[in-house]
Amino acid sequence: MRRRECSAILFDLDGVLVDSTALVETQWRRWAAARGLRAEPFLRVCHGRRAVETIRLAAPALDAEAEVRAFVLLADDVPPGPCDGAARLLRLLPEGSWGVATSSPREPATERLLRAGLPVPRVLVCAEDVTRGKPSPEVYLAASAALRVPAHGCLVIEDAPPGIEAARAAGMAVVGLTTTHRPDQLSADLRTASLANVHLGRFERDAAGRWKLEVLIIEQ
Repeated sequence: MRRRECSAILFDLDGVLVDSTALVETQWRRWAAARGLRAEPFLRVCHGRRAVETIRLAAPALDAEAEVRAFVLLADDVPPGPCDGAARLLRLLPEGSWGVATSSPREPATERLLRAGLPVPRVLVCAEDVTRGKPSPEVYLAASAALRVPAHGCLVIEDAPPGIEAARAAGMAVVGLTTTHRPDQLSADLRTASLANVHLGRFERDAAGRWKLEVLIIEQ
């Protein structure tokens, strides 16, 4: 078991808190089919990225901004549930000690959290809140600023290479969850199977009033 100290935990959403990987891939498959395109180039790069950056990478000839505006999100026939350990960990974290930084737009991000039975945090930074998505560090720097915690005091939990790259570029430690990618694809400080292996130890406020969290991680 590895021990980390931080003042705040920043979570990615899909594949970390909410088990929505299959839904995300179905969205891209249906969108590609409607455009007469192969889905595989989009599926290779979509996880952890905003839709606009995914389209720019996989189909640079398309007008990515126009495609995103026309993108129709699927209704969840079976709502995605929480990822293993997510509900337990979020219940234990004190108010103001965590936030979510996601490549998803705000409306579906909020809906997924609620339908998975998870709380919507005060700090929820989404696709429309930044000018550049992951792997740019902008989304994580915005979340740390909103929590009033310096970047070096944040611990990021991510499942996708672009998100890990974003966290590293922001100067934050990062735990990689192997829920979406193989361990060898995640250049995180630590890797583990799910939030079921992430535990909160002691926590208290420091002299500046910030939280001091002890985080215990079972490496896998």
